[in-house]
Amino acid sequence: MTSAYFHGQAHPDVSLLTLGTVLGYSVLALDRPGYGGSAEILPDGQSLVDQTKTVYDALDGFGRNHDTGAGTFVVAHSFGYKLALHLAADARGEALLGVDGSGAVFRYTPSLDPNRSSPRTGPAGNARELFWGSADLYPPEAFKPGMRPIAAVPAIESRESLDWTRILPAVAERVRVPVQFSVAEHERWWQVDGAALAEYRSLFTSAPRLIIRRQPRAGHNISLGWAARPYHLNALAFAAECILTRTV
Repeated sequence: MTSAYFHGQAHPDVSLLTLGTVLGYSVLALDRPGYGGSAEILPDGQSLVDQTKTVYDALDGFGRNHDTGAGTFVVAHSFGYKLALHLAADARGEALLGVDGSGAVFRYTPSLDPNRSSPRTGPAGNARELFWGSADLYPPEAFKPGMRPIAAVPAIESRESLDWTRILPAVAERVRVPVQFSVAEHERWWQVDGAALAEYRSLFTSAPRLIIRRQPRAGHNISLGWAARPYHLNALAFAAECILTRTV
């Protein structure tokens, strides 16, 4: 996904940028290295470690020219959430207000584990169903040509996806800011039963607060579906709580 994931155009209710601005937040949506304007100069993308440095440089640049108010709160999805956890685990991570994420947990669903099978095929052989879930979870306009903010996955990201279950434990234990994670009701990519989420929770040994919640009527791409507005409102409410607890 490109940064347009957070500014969906299929329906007025699906844009985090619009909602956040209305509620008084400054909202910046970044393309990860290897996407958008950097796709030509970084065709293979960057590792999560290198992306962490690049994104902090981008945030520093933004902060030199814009008022960042109480600080920086990160909302992230799927591979971007993996990056958000790296941002929080970095030496600079404690300056973040907190992280809200979705779309990446700890262990892949066995039938869709990229280490075992091709993620673009499955029992139904329908790539859109596998990636998105049922079409009725999204506004009809979401599937019109050119509407989905998709892009080719850089090679380095594809390789790191294979290693995520090995990478996450060391990253999670270094996260020292509040984290909220939303599980889509119709998530297909990840193991999200009670035992799997308990295992996931156990990895965050240093986070002062970890909330795991389920988002009803949501597919994997929560921010592009009908559940986007309640999900975004919840993320922004969590940001407000992080601001409050940081300033009292």
